[in-house]
Amino acid sequence: MAEIPPSKMSHVTSPNEPFPSRDALDAATKSHTQNRFRISTRKLPISTSGVIDDLSARLGIPMPEMIFGDNLVSVTHLPSAWSISFNTPDALDAVDKTDRNMLKVAYARDWESTREGTTQKIKEVVKPYDWSYSTTYAGTVSPGTGDDGQQHAFKPSQAQIPIELLKRRDPILFFDEVVLYESELDDNGISIYSAKVRVHEHRMLLLCRLFMRLDNVLVRIRDTRIYVDFETEEVIREYTAKEASFEHVKRALRMQGHLPDDVTIGLRDPNTLDPLLSVVDHRTESLSFR
Repeated sequence: MAEIPPSKMSHVTSPNEPFPSRDALDAATKSHTQNRFRISTRKLPISTSGVIDDLSARLGIPMPEMIFGDNLVSVTHLPSAWSISFNTPDALDAVDKTDRNMLKVAYARDWESTREGTTQKIKEVVKPYDWSYSTTYAGTVSPGTGDDGQQHAFKPSQAQIPIELLKRRDPILFFDEVVLYESELDDNGISIYSAKVRVHEHRMLLLCRLFMRLDNVLVRIRDTRIYVDFETEEVIREYTAKEASFEHVKRALRMQGHLPDDVTIGLRDPNTLDPLLSVVDHRTESLSFR
């Protein structure tokens, strides 16, 4: 990776600075207020080794190759101080810290099949945590307090995000994309958690996505969508987890008529792969401030 010149360090005064100062965090934060909601994003460079070591010690797992430990997306209801935010430490803290959901790369499976009955372990492949970094993170909620003194909380709901309204070409008042972490999975694929937010006059959508592709094994997408109607002050959170075997996805791309080079490109694009995956978990919650 190319060295980041000092002028591009996004308010970090020294590349050896262990933790950004409060002024640096504030300077790197962009905010937009729409009606009674404030939408904020923050993007800073890849975390320094001090931050990575501290985070690894706190969470109890090794960190991905690239973590943006101070990056953030948040939505705040100003009158009540309720908020939902997406941040790197909490996203990584939701990674399974046991071997229950451990994945193995394809060559490890082949290696094992030729050594059935042995007790020898593949130390370079099998790790005591979900090394694909397939977090189940759906945001960090600060409940705030309503006029009646009760805390606001999401409740299971049949509400649906109005996709057709979001497809309209209404002016975009605020837009940003933020990456929380990324790993190349020991050169066997990719795992990336990112967020994309766009705000219109009457509504907004925040999509936070885990995209994990373990070559020759599995493709996984976990989406959290936050929809806000600024007029009714209703907030909907929709979580959808999808996955399919790598071979199924590759075969589906070929059946669509993609040439080999196009298949390779498609395997890197979660938007292309999403329709090819099966839903394994789906839930919707909502809350209203009126």
